Amino acid sequence: MPGKLFVVATPIGNLSDVSARAKETLSKVDVVVCEDTRVTSKLLASLGIRVSTMSYHQHSGADKTRRVIDLLSDGKNLALVTDAGTPAISDPGGKLIEELVRRFDDLVIVPIPGACALVAALSIAGVPADEFLFLGFPPNKNGRQAYFNRVAQVSSTVVFYESTHRILKTLGELARRMPERELVVCRELTKLHETIYRGTAAQVTCALESSSIKGEFVIVLSPI
Repeated sequence: MPGKLFVVATPIGNLSDVSARAKETLSKVDVVVCEDTRVTSKLLASLGIRVSTMSYHQHSGADKTRRVIDLLSDGKNLALVTDAGTPAISDPGGKLIEELVRRFDDLVIVPIPGACALVAALSIAGVPADEFLFLGFPPNKNGRQAYFNRVAQVSSTVVFYESTHRILKTLGELARRMPERELVVCRELTKLHETIYRGTAAQVTCALESSSIKGEFVIVLSPI
């Protein structure tokens, strides 16, 4: 029997959001597979946990996947974490899980749920969330126009992420295509400078320009 893979959600900002189950799991596995070992090492140190780590990110090749497969085949229990939030949600860990499911018929994969930025944003948005479309991050270049054309055509609630470098550009795209559509923009969720903006894309742009565009963003578009 191979070892088990625990998919562990970690805080998206506030360390107090880490669950007791996540702490227990991270302290008992043989290796923590993480997006960035430096980020995860800081989290583990804050929790008083000492465990081996190995990186797996969007640029990891077949050798890293083989290493994970070998560890599981040897009966080692692994935890998969991302830099913040739930692995596989707009995260390279999803590709790893997909590959492991193909390779093993008897692999036990255990979810250890917790923080997730898109769920946190939906919970305070005040828009219907019984049906929504999550679209990850918009493309930086190729496919960007097609992405926002698709967003404009979706009648249900839409959620996606954006970075500090492109938030104003993205709001400009939304303002051109759907100037009257209401949205909620969450900046730095659970962190010290958490801020929630509500209004049209133009209104939120003005609010951001008069405050700060630094941080990570979740954008929630109300349904049509």
